Amino acid sequence: MAKSGNYNEDSIKSLDWKDHIRLRPGMYIGKLGDGSSPDDGIYILLKEIIDNSIDEFVMGNGNSIDIQIKEGTVRIRDFGRGIPLGKVVDCVSKINTGAKYDSEAFKKSVGLNGVGTKAVNALASYFRVQSVREGKTKVAEFEKGELKKDERVKDTDEQDGTIISFRPDDTVFVNYHYINEYVEKMLWNYAYLNTGLTLWYNGNKIKSDNGLLDLLQKNLSGTIVYPIIHLRGQDIEVAMTHSDSQYVEEYFSFVNGQHTTQGGTHQSAFREAVVKVIRDFLKKDYEAVDIRTSIVAAVSVKVQEPVFESQTKTKLGSQDVAPGGTSMRSFVYDFLKQALDNYLHKNPEAADAMHRKIIQSERERKELSGIQKLARERAKKANLHNRKLRDCRVHLTDMKDERRLQSTLFITEGDSASGSITKARDVNSQAVFSLKGKPLNSYGLTKKVVYENEEFNLIQAALDIEEGLENLRYNNVVVATDADVDGMHIRLLLLTFFLQFFPDLVKNGHVYILQTPLFRVRNKKETIYCYSEDERRKAIQKLGGKPEITRFKGLGEISPDEFKHFIGKDIRLEPVILGSGSNIPELLSYYMGKNSMDRQEFIISNLRVEKDVEETLTA
Repeated sequence: MAKSGNYNEDSIKSLDWKDHIRLRPGMYIGKLGDGSSPDDGIYILLKEIIDNSIDEFVMGNGNSIDIQIKEGTVRIRDFGRGIPLGKVVDCVSKINTGAKYDSEAFKKSVGLNGVGTKAVNALASYFRVQSVREGKTKVAEFEKGELKKDERVKDTDEQDGTIISFRPDDTVFVNYHYINEYVEKMLWNYAYLNTGLTLWYNGNKIKSDNGLLDLLQKNLSGTIVYPIIHLRGQDIEVAMTHSDSQYVEEYFSFVNGQHTTQGGTHQSAFREAVVKVIRDFLKKDYEAVDIRTSIVAAVSVKVQEPVFESQTKTKLGSQDVAPGGTSMRSFVYDFLKQALDNYLHKNPEAADAMHRKIIQSERERKELSGIQKLARERAKKANLHNRKLRDCRVHLTDMKDERRLQSTLFITEGDSASGSITKARDVNSQAVFSLKGKPLNSYGLTKKVVYENEEFNLIQAALDIEEGLENLRYNNVVVATDADVDGMHIRLLLLTFFLQFFPDLVKNGHVYILQTPLFRVRNKKETIYCYSEDERRKAIQKLGGKPEITRFKGLGEISPDEFKHFIGKDIRLEPVILGSGSNIPELLSYYMGKNSMDRQEFIISNLRVEKDVEETLTA
């Protein structure tokens, strides 16, 4: 076997803390991204700083946090105790340095490893920290983790607290941008989990008085079967109901204030405990799936020294919840056994409504059971023959692989477009599902259609979302269709399918529209791809003379070699975002129901005639 190079003492290197973070950012903040996804790195940076301010509030220090984001620069100001002035520089630039190793001081904190703020510092082109403490203040400034200014302690009349400003390094987070809806959702979650705390975001007040009850009320879409059940106990809070307008389970789970989007032991314990308690109350051994179908719930627990499955803390791995060794399963079950059982006894109307919903789910499941079995067999056979799905190697469920957050399924139309993407894709993290023609308009149909319609059944099987998002195989579900009328229609039909049967896929920020260039502008020296008319004009000005201009009319016209530019590191994704409090049934009825005067007026007022478009392009 051939040997490659010399392996000796010179081969062994020790990286400085900031160099290691910058070389392997995925170990600290998950994926990078440009801000199009809610789990992109720039939001993790924001969260890491706010987490420290939340810990101060939880310990009774300061009840207000001010967050400002302007032109890509973030400023976070809390009114806690302030970092001890002699340790300001160390706390933001020395790895494994912090106060949270003392479990009594920060008994149930999220950040226990002394890494978060240092990662922000290392990945920021500009980072400034100021601590105000008992009439004194200390300021330090950094660039990419390198100390640039270390001011002396000065007198001040400012209120105690910590002020951190940073700008993500745009060489790491290329073309990054913060999306307000993602930031606001994050801040609202902090508010729900910390009643009494006021957050200000660019001057707007965010505050919750009723915790998880407020969270469910704000995130529900459509009607519910019975009023939200809201239960609080020592280190646990639960809110739950059943929806009358969805078919799957939907959970919002939290640990020590951290939104565990991938669930974990606490969410699994809740799902098991709900089934046991309701079975005992109703004195009937209903199937777990019938009890949990259409459930919408939020659960928050506080755990000493939680163990997460990655630095981004999206899935809890802790089995125990206390030093004494109480299991998570027993802890959650014991709480619900008393609190939920008491509630159902005291509220017979809610209990009866829940019972009727379970019976309805049981009846619908039995009606579908034969169809489901056949559909699963068809999906398995189709996947074996690889007719629709060209899979990738790494999936979201591969929790130990850093690339799992990059796992993407492109849903595209036609053989030519899917062929180009398949040839250009990264086989490790990008899969392709090829549609045959336009999907069915599923608005108003029952879930039976998901199993009877071949393409819907195969999409469901490819994503593995039949029973919810817990086994979702791809972090990003990207609709890739032509930018013409037919392509827009296919987008709408796919979004209708997801919103009708799997709304949490959209709510949790997994669905995107692929942006592909409309024009190619080039001369002999340079090629520029343009995604808008404005970019086309700028490209013409930059190249000068009379460059060659190509207008792409469909994905099939873009060669595989060119496609590599559009689905690689510079991929442009437009997230599908539901506005706060969006009513999905009303939304679907408006856009996908029978024709209405309101929709006709909307189309007419937003219509752009092809002649006008051509005139704009040639101007």
